[in-house]
Amino acid sequence: MGRDWGSVLAESNHIVRCAACAVSLLAALPAAAADTRLSAPGAPDGLREALLASALSLEAARAPDSTAQDILAAARADYARLIGALYAQGYYAPVIHIRVDGREAADISALSAPDRIGRVEIVVEPGRPYAFSEARIGPVAPDTDLPGGFVPGAPARSTTISRAAKAGIDGWRAAGHAKARVTDQRITAHHPSATLAARLDLAPGPPVVFGDLVIEGPSAVRPGRLRAIAGLPTGDRFDPEALERSAERLRRSGAFRSVSLAEAETLGPGGGMDIALTVSDDQPRRIGFGAELSSLEGVALSAFWMHRNLLGGAERLRFDAEIGGIGGTESGGQDYTLSVRFDRPAVIGPDTGFYALAAIERLDEPDFREDTGRFGVGLTHVFSDRLSGAAALTFSYSDVRDDLGSRSMSHAMLPVSLTWDDRDSALNSRSGSYLDLGVTPLFAAGGDAESGAHVTADARLYREFGDRVVLAGRMQFGSVLGAGADGVPPAMLFFSGGGGSVRGQPYESLAVELPGGARIGGRSFVGLSAEARIALRGKFGLVAFADAGFVGPDSWVGDGDWHSGAGLGLRYDTGIGPIRVDIAAPVSGNTGDGVQIYIGIGQAF
Repeated sequence: MGRDWGSVLAESNHIVRCAACAVSLLAALPAAAADTRLSAPGAPDGLREALLASALSLEAARAPDSTAQDILAAARADYARLIGALYAQGYYAPVIHIRVDGREAADISALSAPDRIGRVEIVVEPGRPYAFSEARIGPVAPDTDLPGGFVPGAPARSTTISRAAKAGIDGWRAAGHAKARVTDQRITAHHPSATLAARLDLAPGPPVVFGDLVIEGPSAVRPGRLRAIAGLPTGDRFDPEALERSAERLRRSGAFRSVSLAEAETLGPGGGMDIALTVSDDQPRRIGFGAELSSLEGVALSAFWMHRNLLGGAERLRFDAEIGGIGGTESGGQDYTLSVRFDRPAVIGPDTGFYALAAIERLDEPDFREDTGRFGVGLTHVFSDRLSGAAALTFSYSDVRDDLGSRSMSHAMLPVSLTWDDRDSALNSRSGSYLDLGVTPLFAAGGDAESGAHVTADARLYREFGDRVVLAGRMQFGSVLGAGADGVPPAMLFFSGGGGSVRGQPYESLAVELPGGARIGGRSFVGLSAEARIALRGKFGLVAFADAGFVGPDSWVGDGDWHSGAGLGLRYDTGIGPIRVDIAAPVSGNTGDGVQIYIGIGQAF
């Protein structure tokens, strides 16, 4: 009988389609981890490390979930990545082979990828390193800081050329020429002499002044307040640092999740350049909680509620509540604090803010009990990204009971503070320094109050040694001048011991001893702390620390007593700050014995 050729053709097409699907499925199956190798004969260690970091095909080949197509695609793209790594190190005549199961990856079509890949080998012959025969860029603005390696005879790294171009443009922008650009670049390699000639031509463009702040997109903060907070100096000569300060002021207000300032593409009359502002509002309301634990002081719980944009001008209203000494064996009793604070940024220029506060507090400490109410108003000012200050007028009333008896007092206070902070992180500092100075003149306003001054200082220093070790040091100082110990609230006097001063010593165990066994706070205080923070595997870290404290009866350090403690701590990095567990014991002094345990969030200082 004759064959039905139509059925035969249909059957054949079906078989072809099934075979094609099978090939496609096989190529997409995860490949077993392949053998990998990179060799670069004669390459220095730094270049070899850069090549390894650029070779994504080796990483793909080692990953158990990579398919053959994934590995081949990475291998084909690695030629350009390896060339970039070589140029960045000043090698301009390399020979690169990327072999996939012995075949050059560039010769394998992406449509004919093998089903499995068992070996990926990269061989790089870097050749000779090149040096600059010519390194020219111009014209450059006065005071332009060109990279030191952009000179004839220096290694001809492509990154040096890029940095020189950026430095040239940045120099003109700092001089007010916002539209400076590279108009021509001529890069010529002379292979026989292994040299590179680099010639960059810059066009400064016209001088530019700040135009208007153009607000784009919606925001719950009123446009007028956005402009006031940003403080863009319209009409002044363009300055990239001034532009960044405007962005930072908006971020510092806390009302926005993101802030973007974009320069207009074209200039207006007189060289004016408008700046487009786009903000993304943060959630207007926020609530938070905190907790700390000490074996002797007990548990401290805190909570806050905050509104970020109360009146439509980025005003912040925050309520805080805290209960301390819960379950403490040597904390005296439970402490209660309830406070509220209102902040409004940019009230006198963009860098000066206004605040008002009120608080009620009960402190039930081992050596005194104090009920206090206070309220006040003040100004904050940001001098730079590192230096800030504040000044206020506050009124305080206190009912006090301690070993000197029961009394009440009212004070008018003028607290002034100055803070320098260039730490890399507030919760987990690895480098930088911190200094906070405070002076509070006290004016007697009633009861048993006395006039004087309260002075404090807190200095911290952090130094990083390699990637795993950080040494940190802290010194605290406090003094009450003029007034006697019975003429100021006990909370303004000084005690030592516990997690905030000397770990390993009981809470506020060091005080001024009076005849008959009475105890009161001192009029002078010194605290010293040192830590060695060592990173372990993963997110864990180990801390060794030692603390010492002094409390004296006089305004300046003289007569008084010292005590100290030391111990070890464990840290677990959460990404926003470490969880802290410290175990410490007394080293000197007669104020306590036994082991103390402290648990909290963030480093001790």
